[in-house]
Amino acid sequence: MNKDNAPRTPVSVIGLGLMGQALAAAFLRAGHPTTVWNRTASKADRLVAEGARLAPSVGDAVAAGSLTVVCLTDYQAVRDLLGADGVDPDGATLVNLTSGDSAQAREAARWAGQRGARYLDGAIMAVPPAIGTAEAMILHSGAEADFQEHEAALGALGTVTYLGADHGLASLYDVAGLAMMWSVLNAWLQGTALLRTAGVDAGTFAPFARQIAAGVAEWLPGYAEQIDSGSFPAEVSALETDARAMAHLVEESEAVGVNAELPKLIKAMADRAIAAGHGKEQYPVLIEEFAKPGGE
Repeated sequence: MNKDNAPRTPVSVIGLGLMGQALAAAFLRAGHPTTVWNRTASKADRLVAEGARLAPSVGDAVAAGSLTVVCLTDYQAVRDLLGADGVDPDGATLVNLTSGDSAQAREAARWAGQRGARYLDGAIMAVPPAIGTAEAMILHSGAEADFQEHEAALGALGTVTYLGADHGLASLYDVAGLAMMWSVLNAWLQGTALLRTAGVDAGTFAPFARQIAAGVAEWLPGYAEQIDSGSFPAEVSALETDARAMAHLVEESEAVGVNAELPKLIKAMADRAIAAGHGKEQYPVLIEEFAKPGGE
C-alpha cells in the first residue's frame, strides 16, 4: 500500500515461477504499478486478481515498466527472451535476478549494454515466502547510479545491498554465501551422525551446535584481518595443533562407523599447509590452500 501517496515506480516482472510470483506480489503490496509476463500465462492469474497487468508479450512488458525485473531459469533463457524480435531494451533498466555465475553476469551486462539497456545483476538470498520482508536479502551489482535510481523500488523486495560496479559480484557473493551455508550444515550433520551412535538425537545436539556456530562466527572479523594483512600469528592455536584435533575427528568417525570423507578432506589441506611451513601459524593461513585450484 502506498502510505504517503507518492508516485511509485512502474515495474515489470518477467518470469513467474515461485520466486517471480513472490517478487511481483511484493511490488504490488508496495503500491507499484506492476506488469507481469510468463510463457504460461495462467501463472499470472492470482497476480492479475491482485491488481497486476498481464503483458501480451515480452516486448510489451519491457516497454511498460521503468524497471524490468527478470527471474528465469538461466541466463540463456534471459538472452533468448530479451533478444527476441519485438523486444527493444534500449533505454530500459534491467535487473536480472536469475541464478548464474559471475562470468555469465558480466557477459549479460555487456550484452545488455550493446542493446542500450542499463543493467544490474542480482542474487536473492531468501526463499519465496520471505520476499517483501526485511529477512529477504537481495544483492545487487553494477553501476551505482543505476542502483541508486531504483533503490527505493527494489527495497519492496526486502533488504537490498549494493556490492559494487563489477556485475559479477552479486553472483560471487551468492556462491560464497552458499559455501558458508552448506559448510555449516555439513559440519552439523557430521556431528549429529557422530552423536547418534551414542543415542543422542539431532534435537538434543542442535542447541549446542548453534552455540558453537555462533562462537565461531565471532572469530571472523579478526581472522579476516589476518587474511587481508597476510600475517597469521598463532594467537589462539597453531595449525599443527588443529591438525591433531582433525586426526582425532577422523579416527573417532571411523571407529563408530560414521563417514569420514569431509574431515579427511580438510585434514589433507591442513597437512599440505603444514608441509609448506605454515604449521606454527593460525588456522586462517589455510586460505592459501582454498585459493589454489583443486589438486595442486
